[in-house]
Parts: sequence; structure tokens; C-alpha cells
Amino acid sequence: MHGVARYTMGERGVGLVRAVLVWAVRLCGLVGWVAVAVACTWLLGVGSVPRPWNGLLAWGAVAAGCAVVRVGALWGLRRVERAGGGLSLNKSDGGGSWASYDRLEPEVLSRRRPPLGYVLGRYFESRAWIRLRTCAVWLLVGFASGALFVGLLGAGSGDDRVDALRDAGARVSTATVVERPGGVREDLSEDVVRGYSARLVVAVPGGPERLVVKGAYTYDRPRAGAEVAVLWAPSAPELGGYVHERKDLRALAGGRWSAFSGGGDGRDALVAFVLVMVIGCVLAAVFTFTAGPGALQRVAWSPGVQTVRGALIVAVFLGWRPLLLGDGASLPEEVFAGGGFILVLLVYVFTSVGTIGDDD
Repeated sequence: MHGVARYTMGERGVGLVRAVLVWAVRLCGLVGWVAVAVACTWLLGVGSVPRPWNGLLAWGAVAAGCAVVRVGALWGLRRVERAGGGLSLNKSDGGGSWASYDRLEPEVLSRRRPPLGYVLGRYFESRAWIRLRTCAVWLLVGFASGALFVGLLGAGSGDDRVDALRDAGARVSTATVVERPGGVREDLSEDVVRGYSARLVVAVPGGPERLVVKGAYTYDRPRAGAEVAVLWAPSAPELGGYVHERKDLRALAGGRWSAFSGGGDGRDALVAFVLVMVIGCVLAAVFTFTAGPGALQRVAWSPGVQTVRGALIVAVFLGWRPLLLGDGASLPEEVFAGGGFILVLLVYVFTSVGTIGDDD
């Protein structure tokens, strides 16, 4: 009798641990999804706030932390199931319900009000929820990739001259070209002239009468007498000026950027963002509806697959951390920050491609 009681208590203990780990996986997945969505939305609209972007950093840390905890819970669940002989969440009975809940069904059905955990568990293992969850993940992958790409364009839009001018107290003024431009070069795209770069000498109202601007970029061919917006520092005119009509100079002066500004870079960023989002929608449709619920469930609950994805999330977060804080980045950080948008797409595709056509 005591042996049976000990066995029952041991089985209940294993079941409790399994339930805790299962819900840890689910809650971390949900919170992580929300954190990534908020962080990427914040990234697209954070241009009005100068760095450091602590709020964005906090949401990124939440997403990375949830990824780590979720992976740990999945490996713990794998170990518990092997040690306790439990039934895996990866196997369906063919009717849309999963074995770990079917074991409880006779006891639960005898009650007038089933436990909330059982009801939610059955819902989270339904075919409709599995497809909805998969679609939501892929839509977020597309959105995150687009946001990372746009953010990279904006956060990396300055150069050493801009940093030096900003440190010296930069301001934006309308200046007049006072000499014939030198070294004029055309900016060609598919044999179409998009703009011109040249060396300009400009006069700034209330400032220097001869301010040298190297590598000035304008849409129209520069000429003497033309007016241009110039970024310069009243306290350090020897630094010269910065002219670039594809960029928001006022945002650069304040250490900010605009995701979809009215300039050429803003239009290019918008086109790129829409294109990546379209790719994300296509991938969402492909991976959601070409695989069976069992195959989708195996990927979602696979410790190996989720470890790879979780490691990528952490690496991208760490790579972006210097950009968010306005600090210098090491080579590995630059790799994951610069290539994060394409790495996210590639890793998720390669870890899911095996589900295509799998009706299990």
C-alpha cells in the first residue's frame, strides 16, 4: 500500500514538474513574442529620442531572457519525460489533442467544471491554435527582419564627421555656395542620375563666410549661388560642414534618426521594409499551411531547434546593444548587428524547411 502511495506521489510530482515546464515554455514564448514586437515597433519610431535608447534595450533584454528561459525549460521537459517515462507533447493522437492531456481525460470528464489548466492546455494543443501560433511567429519574423534592416540604415547613417560636429555642438543652417563646386561626380543607379557629390565652399549666415564641405551630396547639380542645408558647429568651424540631402540633418545633429523620413533614405527604407514584410507574409503562408499540426508541433517543442533560434535572438540583441547605447562595437557585434535581419530569416527558414509537406 505504501509502495503504491509512493509511486502515485512520485508520478504526481513528475506530472507537476512537467506542467510547470510546459507552462514556462508557453508563457516565455508569449512574453518573448510581445517583447520582440514592442522592441521592433519602438525601433521604427525611436528616432525622436536621442541615444542611449534604454527602453528599447530593456525590451530587447526581455526578449533575449525569455528565449533563454524557454530553451532551458524545453531541455528540462525533455529530461523529465525521459526520466519519468512521460508522454511527449510532440505526438498527436490524430484528433487534434495531445497525449499528455488525454491521460487525464477520464478523471477530468467526471468533473462538472474541468480545471482551468486542462481547458487551456486542450486549447493550446488544438490544430487551429498550432497554425495560428505558427503564422504569428512567421509574421513577427518578417516584421523583425524589416525593422532591424531599417534600424540599421538609420542608426548607421552618420560618419566620423557627423560625430565630431555633434560633439562640438552642431546646428543646421541654410548656406549659399560661394565658389564653383569641385570634383563633381554623378551618383548613378541603373544609368539614372540620383544625385551629385562634390566639394563645396559655402557661406553661412551669422557664421563663417567660407566653410569647406567635402563630399557634399545634393539631388541637383551643385553650382555657385545655390542654397543648401549644412550641418556645422559654430564653436569649431575648422571641422567644416556636412551636406547630404538624402539624410535628415536635424536628426543627425541631435543624435537621432527617422525611420521613414521624407528624404531619399527614408523612401528606400520604406520600400525595403515593405519588401521584407511581404517576404515574411509569404513565408508565413508557406510554413503554416504546407505542414501538418504534428510537424509544426515538433518544431515548436524541439529543444534543438529552439536552442538555435534562442541563441540567434541573444546574439542579435548583444550585437545591437552598442548601437542602442551609442557605444563602439566589436567585430562580432557588428556582424550580428549588420547581418541580423538576414540571419533571422535564414535561421528560421532552415530550421523549418523540413516541415514542408509533412502531414503528420
